[in-house]
Amino acid sequence: MKTIIHCITTVVVFMIACNAFALEIPLTTEEVTDTEVTGVFTLVLYGGRFLDDIETVAILDLEKDQYTFEPFAPEFDYIVKKEVSAKKALETAKKFVSFHHAFHKLILSRILDKKGSTIGYEVRPLYMPFVYGISDVLDVYYWLKEGNKVKVTIRLTPSVDRTRFPGNGNGDAGGGGGG
Repeated sequence: MKTIIHCITTVVVFMIACNAFALEIPLTTEEVTDTEVTGVFTLVLYGGRFLDDIETVAILDLEKDQYTFEPFAPEFDYIVKKEVSAKKALETAKKFVSFHHAFHKLILSRILDKKGSTIGYEVRPLYMPFVYGISDVLDVYYWLKEGNKVKVTIRLTPSVDRTRFPGNGNGDAGGGGGG
């Protein structure tokens, strides 16, 4: 009998812990065309810090809605431009993400809140696949936080990230030597 009570207690504690630490699900995106982009935006231009920066994306944050996009990055990694028309925002975003020598084309996607309403747009570059092994080198996620803030995490995919910097992936900065 003690064993059954102990098992039931363990299961109940486990279920409570799982609910307390439930995994958060990021907001979704879906591909759209230019003609679907209307309104006035806060334009967030992330990346483009150096000539070979492929960790580059543009976010069009729809103004006058309840959401605010905030990149999870230091402020020097992105630029914010407010009150930009849809036409100008798309023009600027396309130019911004297409500067790299391996740029192939871009993807324009709408960012949806949990109810399925559009809260912004993402302009993401695709690169020639023979350069990095894949065209889409970015993992971009949108996380809804308190106060209707949307935390944006932007990273290179692990397979591409491992190839971008010297060293062997063990924290070694390269250059040989060492003990």
